[in-house]
Amino acid sequence: MANGQTTLSAQDVLKSTHQSVKREFEANRRILSFDEYLAVISENPERHTRGSAHYLADMMDHFGKEQLDKELVRFTLFDHAVDGTSPKVAGQESVQNHIYRALRTFGRQGINNKLILLHGPNGSAKSSIAHSLMGGMERYSHELDGAVYTFNWVFPLERYTKSGMGLNALEDSQGTLSTYAKLPDEEVSAQISCDMKDHPLLLVPTEHRYAFLEKFLGAERTKALWEHMPIYLRQGDLCHRCREVFDALLEANHGDYAKLLMHIRVERFYFARRYRRGVVTIEPQLHVDAQYHQLTYNKGVSSLPASLQSLNLFALTGDLIEGNRGLIEFSDLLKRPIDSFKYLLGVCETGAFNVGNSIAYLDTVMIGSSNELQLDSFKEFPDFTSFKARIELVRVPYLLTTTGEQEIYSSQLPQISGEKHVAPNVAWAAALWAVLTRLKKPNSVNYAPNLSSIVSNITPLEKAKLYDTGEIPAGLSAEDRKTLRANLQKIRDEYTNIPYYEGRIGASAREIKAILFDAAQNPEFPCLSPLAVLREMENFVKHVSEYEFLKQEIKEGFHDTAEFINGVTHEYLNRIDREVRDAMGLYNVKQWEEFLKRYVQQISLVLKKEKAKNPITGRMEDPEFSLIEELEGIVGAPAGEQERDIFRHNVISQIGAWSLDHPGEAVVYSKILTEFWQKLEKHYFESQKALLSKMYDAVMYDNAQGGKKEDRSEGAKLAQQTINNLVTKMGYCEKCAKEVITFLMRRRY
Repeated sequence: MANGQTTLSAQDVLKSTHQSVKREFEANRRILSFDEYLAVISENPERHTRGSAHYLADMMDHFGKEQLDKELVRFTLFDHAVDGTSPKVAGQESVQNHIYRALRTFGRQGINNKLILLHGPNGSAKSSIAHSLMGGMERYSHELDGAVYTFNWVFPLERYTKSGMGLNALEDSQGTLSTYAKLPDEEVSAQISCDMKDHPLLLVPTEHRYAFLEKFLGAERTKALWEHMPIYLRQGDLCHRCREVFDALLEANHGDYAKLLMHIRVERFYFARRYRRGVVTIEPQLHVDAQYHQLTYNKGVSSLPASLQSLNLFALTGDLIEGNRGLIEFSDLLKRPIDSFKYLLGVCETGAFNVGNSIAYLDTVMIGSSNELQLDSFKEFPDFTSFKARIELVRVPYLLTTTGEQEIYSSQLPQISGEKHVAPNVAWAAALWAVLTRLKKPNSVNYAPNLSSIVSNITPLEKAKLYDTGEIPAGLSAEDRKTLRANLQKIRDEYTNIPYYEGRIGASAREIKAILFDAAQNPEFPCLSPLAVLREMENFVKHVSEYEFLKQEIKEGFHDTAEFINGVTHEYLNRIDREVRDAMGLYNVKQWEEFLKRYVQQISLVLKKEKAKNPITGRMEDPEFSLIEELEGIVGAPAGEQERDIFRHNVISQIGAWSLDHPGEAVVYSKILTEFWQKLEKHYFESQKALLSKMYDAVMYDNAQGGKKEDRSEGAKLAQQTINNLVTKMGYCEKCAKEVITFLMRRRY
């Protein structure tokens, strides 16, 4: 008895565990006779006659998906951890959808007649995508819907048989045995496994397979099923060794097929990348992907019936064999000499390949990866046209949205930082700089006149915001804003169909992680903060000779990696400026929103030349011109009457355009009139500059004293309140909170 709870003895614990494992084993139907397996098929024939491509596509559906827009979905499968390191595959939804469509096409064709080649720059998540599929297969194979079966040959002890061959009907104390599948291990003299993990239906001779299914599923059901079964199951045959055993048993039993099936033990197997069980990664090493060799004469072989001992039984081994029925990844495929993978042309076309003196039938999805330089060289190869017909090219570019890129780093920051505290905005700062290095300048000649003048003036930072949140650059008229918003997809697609597409060149996630690791180890900074990251970026861009993207020609601000650091710094100042203001608690955000709302209402009355009803007195009153003049004075509205009217019309048009794009949503004026909001904030804080200076002095004094002396001044009280709010509400620690206040005041106030 411990803490009021009863503890079990070791023997009771073992007994309980034994019962749980046994129940689970039986519930999962781990071992079946052939008759029992046919019953499993009859329960859901579509599930148990899927090919590997159909299986993978069903697996992707099984874990769920989220509809992002009319055509694009995100599969939840890719939100799971990859290899225990990366928490998820961030972004790349178009790649996920491309792979899914290819798998469904293979399923409809009945054969995986192409190798899916993921190509893109180094570090764009090609391997992570393949490994996510593998991990999904492992998990799915443990589910009821994902059950996969193969078979082994079982031979009982001689005492079970009436003759020494072990091929006739068996009898034991309980009566006649109809199968050897469930014999305990001590009653089995030998087993022969199927190297290829062949589907149990291949035990039914090809010429009888359709009729066989028809007899226990019915004619109508079999016809519908047969049309969707893979060619591997309709026309495929047993592997060489299983065929030898099959023929020997059939001959020894004078054609008694039922006695042959007595030796079949159907077994459920689970995909496992670690153990190369149905999911295999092939590195670009130089060796054959399959081998064929004769079984050595060992105790297991000597225990076989005499008729089988005379056979020359061969074993099939190698990557292709281990990957059958599942997924094979050819990592960096094009790093291998082309002659070493020419055989894949035949494998894709026929689903079979020659190995030794036999033909092996495969049911395997093949995925390869390559960087763009290797693919460019491969396209110059004389036989590329032949390969192209057997390759499904899937482009995997770098991400072009800050939010998506930020997901790559956010969950890994605790590991990167070690014992240091991670300040807010670190992942964002790293992600924004990475995206800026990947963007290309829009070419105005690719657009209609009304759009070309707009896109030609877009800066890298504006383009990054446009891609990420749809934020329209400041200073555009209402009509230009509408035009730009309507053509956003065209801008995204501008470089899609050219070799040097947008997202091919730039900083990779690997390089950004290296910067983050260096920043975490910089002793000058008490925390892993954006300032530490920006410092390491300044050091990184000096290594021009080591990185291709640092050598790019600067075009009107694009590819200027050093200047991008200044751009990120400016955006970071904007962020912390807002955070510090919020932490100071000097104003109510709701009041500012209400101020903008009332301004819009009043200028609407002015433009319509209408009056408003006073809700208290009920009288019709003129618009509040004092409020209008106050706000327009702050935001810098034009002085001329005609220009001022145009200015006001543009404000109303922006609100109207937003409402059309967001039907049913409440208007948030601060998000639509962002320039006004920023100028209001700046105006207000300019008026509070003296108080801000006192707060800054108090922070500097506290730093100089090491926090040993108490300062009761107004600035000190405000500083402490601000720091406390930054810590408790925004994720800062006291050190990086002071760092942020100091940096902001020095650079902006």
